[in-house]
Amino acid sequence: MYLCALKLIGMTGQKTPTALGTEKIGKLLMQYAIPAIIAMTASSLYNMVDSIFIGHGVGAMAISGLALTFPLMNLAAAFGSLVGVGAATLVSVKLGQKDYDTAQRVLGNVLVLNIIIGLVFTVVTLIFLDPILYFFGGSDATVGYARDYMVVILLGNVITHLYLGLNAVLRSAGHPQKAMYATIATVVINTILDPVFIYGFGWGIQGAAIATITAQVIALAWQFKLFSNKEELLHFHKGIFRLKKKIVADSLAIGMAPFLMNLAACFIVILINQGLQHHGGDLAIGAFGIVNRLVFLFVMIVMGLNQGMQPIAGYNYGAKQYPRVTKVLKITIYAATIVTTAGFLMGMLIPDLAVSIFTTHEELVDISAKGLRIVVMFFPIVGFQMVTSNFFQSIGMASKAIFLSISRQVLILIPCLLILPHYYGQLGVWISMPISDLTASLIAGTMLWWQFRQFSLSNNNMKIKK
Repeated sequence: MYLCALKLIGMTGQKTPTALGTEKIGKLLMQYAIPAIIAMTASSLYNMVDSIFIGHGVGAMAISGLALTFPLMNLAAAFGSLVGVGAATLVSVKLGQKDYDTAQRVLGNVLVLNIIIGLVFTVVTLIFLDPILYFFGGSDATVGYARDYMVVILLGNVITHLYLGLNAVLRSAGHPQKAMYATIATVVINTILDPVFIYGFGWGIQGAAIATITAQVIALAWQFKLFSNKEELLHFHKGIFRLKKKIVADSLAIGMAPFLMNLAACFIVILINQGLQHHGGDLAIGAFGIVNRLVFLFVMIVMGLNQGMQPIAGYNYGAKQYPRVTKVLKITIYAATIVTTAGFLMGMLIPDLAVSIFTTHEELVDISAKGLRIVVMFFPIVGFQMVTSNFFQSIGMASKAIFLSISRQVLILIPCLLILPHYYGQLGVWISMPISDLTASLIAGTMLWWQFRQFSLSNNNMKIKK
């Protein structure tokens, strides 16, 4: 359910590496996680703002039309992460190696690659836009809204790619707070411009898209100013914009994992939209769009907690300080569970109030509220599943992390979406999501138990040797 363009938010460097092994775990987690949570929440609100103003300013069908664009947005994010994530990682590595020349070239290659990929994606998608939207579950009543929104978004796609790519490099170059400020600034500007363009200028759903791109243009201009400063370690200058085969290959290889995850998310949303269109109609698709936005807010907060846990768990695992690894994992799981339980209580106790933020259309509110109740059914344990998956990544067990990540989306959710709607109609689409949550959490719990059994055996062996 929580399927949207994901942006990687880096950590602030408040503490020296040695402090990661000595400082109180709770204090460390707060210092590392809070900036990430702020940035992640801002990213989530960025997506919500358009939906809220479109729902109230344009109407219920516009909400459904906007939901049709989710797979395309995920696909665009997939290509963006292919470059951005890989380049950001390369920059961190090269700066750590004090290979400043290559780090500069990575910066230049990020710019050029994002322009090329952004332009190709825009041209190809614009040519086939209508057939794509109908394939995604659109109808004559909703495709017009989706087209109006996506044309503007696609024309500004290069801007979006550049903004996200340079923000990733900013974080890797030791400026996570500036990257966070850029994210927050886009949210604030978008929130201000949305009502002006939608209501004031009467541009409707196109106004929301123009507001989004305008906010990103302003943030991008500020990023260009930062990277044009010759006093900065990483800055624009002649000779760094020529594409280097190794840099391109390494960036794309590193970015392949998040690319595939976003690609999977795109495919899943297509299945959800198609199922809801077939068994429920346009309003059911709009309801999913609303539920997705609400749930995603809580998911992003958990992702911020994960970002805070990552360096602490990784350092102490490397130092074989397993009790500290256990402690940071437990605290993060507790915090994540509190967050997702809050989402569960919202969905169970006040679903009508929550969804009415986006629309006053009675039927859409009713469908959305019922859908929200179903989707958050097992939400308290989702936080545990997400933290566990990130934990394995933090301690260098990438294969286990990838397996847990795909277990929910690919191995469980896709089969459910293909099978259950045939027997239960629209309900089958909705219940596929909590079923996958429960199953994925049980798998995560089993793998975590086994891993800590191994930690315990390792500790006992070390004591025997002493």
